[in-house]
Amino acid sequence: MTDWMQSACILCECNCGIEVQLDETKKHIVRTRGDKQHPASAGYLCQKASGLDHYQNGKDRVTSPMRRKSDGSFEAIDWDTAIREVSQRLLSVRDTYGGETIFYYGGGGQGNHLPGGYATGVRKVLGSRYRSNALAQEKTGEFWVNGKMFGAMVKGDFEHTDCAVFIGKNPWHSHGLPRARELLRHISKDDSRKMIVIDPVVTETAKLADVHLQVKPGKDAWLIASMIGVLIQDELFDASWLADHADGLEELCVFAKAIPIASYCEIAGVPEKKMREAVGYIADAKGSAFFEDLGVQMNHHSTLVSYLEKLVWVLTGNFGNPGGQYVPSSLVNIAGSGKSAGKSPVVGANIISGLVPCNAIAGEILTDHPGRYRAMIVEAANPAHSLADSKQFARALEALDTVVVIDVAMTETAKLADYVLPASTQYEKWEATFFNFEFPNNYFHMRKPLFDSPENCLPEAEIHARLLEEMDAIPAGLLGELRDALKVSRGAFRDAIMSALGQDPSLFALAPVILYRTLGESLPDGAAAAAPLWAIAQTFAMSEPESMARAGHADGDALFDAIVAGHSGVVFAVDEYANSWQRMGEGRRIKLVIPELMEEFASLADYQQPSGDTVFPMVLSAGERRDYTANTIYRDADWRRKDRDGALRINPSDATQLGLVDGALARIVTATGSAQTVVEINARMQPGHVSLPNGFGLDNASPDGVVRTGVAVNELTSAADCDPFAGTPWHKNVPARVEALG
Repeated sequence: MTDWMQSACILCECNCGIEVQLDETKKHIVRTRGDKQHPASAGYLCQKASGLDHYQNGKDRVTSPMRRKSDGSFEAIDWDTAIREVSQRLLSVRDTYGGETIFYYGGGGQGNHLPGGYATGVRKVLGSRYRSNALAQEKTGEFWVNGKMFGAMVKGDFEHTDCAVFIGKNPWHSHGLPRARELLRHISKDDSRKMIVIDPVVTETAKLADVHLQVKPGKDAWLIASMIGVLIQDELFDASWLADHADGLEELCVFAKAIPIASYCEIAGVPEKKMREAVGYIADAKGSAFFEDLGVQMNHHSTLVSYLEKLVWVLTGNFGNPGGQYVPSSLVNIAGSGKSAGKSPVVGANIISGLVPCNAIAGEILTDHPGRYRAMIVEAANPAHSLADSKQFARALEALDTVVVIDVAMTETAKLADYVLPASTQYEKWEATFFNFEFPNNYFHMRKPLFDSPENCLPEAEIHARLLEEMDAIPAGLLGELRDALKVSRGAFRDAIMSALGQDPSLFALAPVILYRTLGESLPDGAAAAAPLWAIAQTFAMSEPESMARAGHADGDALFDAIVAGHSGVVFAVDEYANSWQRMGEGRRIKLVIPELMEEFASLADYQQPSGDTVFPMVLSAGERRDYTANTIYRDADWRRKDRDGALRINPSDATQLGLVDGALARIVTATGSAQTVVEINARMQPGHVSLPNGFGLDNASPDGVVRTGVAVNELTSAADCDPFAGTPWHKNVPARVEALG
């Protein structure tokens, strides 16, 4: 085996540092362990990373540019042909229908964020205005609420908190926190700290909690509203702190004093006494940290719940304080502004942080509207599998004039494309992530390649550079001038590129490729793809000089050089709690009232218990995280050591009523589709509530033909069932029924 080499896990936003050994052929990862030198994970690693070789050597790898033939099959073509034809097809769509009809989806994925930066140049030249990615089916409601209340993204300081609150979140499996399992165990064993979990399921995290509020599926809004009612009606809120830091308390108090606490608890299915116990812990703590996630963000009233959840910790003074919420420093703000800026051209969906709601995309295509999308570029993403009503989305892709997929594998989306451009894997190129949310020490990890890339696979930086060059988008002579300046010094290079940008601001969108083709050529160990980070480091040095200096970096150049050289990750900022207030929006005061949500808030009082759905009497949570589920870059089911088929979890009483036993086959049916599944009887589920895991239902070629393992859950979900404001799907609340088979 080789010596240990540093890299990172790419299965969740934490991107824990890893060390790996390769076999003697240098083609396989054979040993994996946590990297103790990593600034955040510090040697921690969960069991999922042990399967990373299944990603690196996936069975569905694409190793040559592919072009669809008239009969629907694919043929291999050379890169020159692929770049020329893709450019011609996309430019033709632009010139015929307008660049705004070219839609961009993806641009990253877990631990794979540089492609999004490089794609900006191609999108600019094509005139592509509209884009989306997975954040728009999960987080945009919360982004919008954060923007309205704080003017910035917020996170919880769990490392120092006295009271940890998880809402629709099971960090034991979904992580989202550095060293999640260690932290959960530590909090649960510390008598001076409390943990509160709001979740319909008795999750691994809920079992460790001091208080588990086992809410009925989809009734989180009533539960959290009742908590606000207690805080206001029992005067448990921090009035003096709010007077100093927030606006709208009087209006909110009038509203909250009318909340019928007991009634809302009954609707939520949570004993009022238990809810009050949780509120007491939050109010008494020196610091309470909150984390809401997909359990509520893909459920009824999702944007409203994001607002109500934040009111709980704001009313108790938990912002900019140890153990409360903070605004992280960031090299790139992936959450965007949180503002709702415009509507999508056909269905008029709200565009939040620049992202079209994923549930709206198919409707933007399957129409005769003149402004419909005509072409799509999909990069490092698989929307034909991951978005709601995947069969409808497949029809939408087939209706487009041109679909170009840039990816590692022949995914479900790639199979519907006109061209597939094969990318290097994350372990064959320099790569990084902008999921940088830590406090007070925030880090960035630029990873070296572990493997040589196959001959006909290219990093996305090179693919976008070639597309722009084919489109004749880079001004003649500019690259030569910049290379000459770089020979003098990096300072001369800075002056030259700033002069060029000043004379032609349209070059800003092309800057990543310009830097790649100039500064990138001078970087060590083939780190050309890291070049755009030089500009990002310069910007960060100007915006956050004190935090950067506390991390030990003299200027932007020093920070950039440290990032390129730091193969286990580099701390780029050391913050103070006051920085959270400085990073807020205009006025630096919290807005307690969001007018656009008050009508929905008030409508909770109009709830009427439904008579019962006899066709779909159960609620399906589509996409549960489990021991051996991850994002679908793990396409080979052989990586799973248990639950290989992704069983449907069902409560024992429901199983008895349906005549099901553990391991039996059943059919899960929704308004959108049906699927056969193995059953797992599990008392963690409430009666009437069933779940299926994420990451299953992928089609793999085998000697016996195409084999599918588990259920593709988005063949069961509906694009029409979504949050009315943010458009985020209700994947965790799908009306369903279960039928016994045989």
